Amino acid sequence: MQEPTLLLLTALADEPRHGYALMQEVAEISNGRVRLRTGTLYGALERLQREGMVRVEREEVVDGRARKVYALADPGAVALAEETARLRAVAEEAERRLARRPRPSARGALA
Repeated sequence: MQEPTLLLLTALADEPRHGYALMQEVAEISNGRVRLRTGTLYGALERLQREGMVRVEREEVVDGRARKVYALADPGAVALAEETARLRAVAEEAERRLARRPRPSARGALA
């Protein structure tokens, strides 16, 4: 799963959100490292809808403009849980291997 997809599904895991709120949530989740552009966001949401991972919860009109509110669909929740477990297993293995690695000496760390 690519990072933007992971971040979007994570942003929808706790509650439905509209596009701008999703962009803000993704930036927050990634500590500002990932900032989705409008075209990227809506392209990804359209793809996730086609795949059945995201659904339109409702449409509303705010200040005379139509706005869709997106929600995580059940297949999206399953995919997010599976990806979370996969990433956790990889991170645990990386930590295990790093713990076995010899510690660099203070002298070697400066080189």
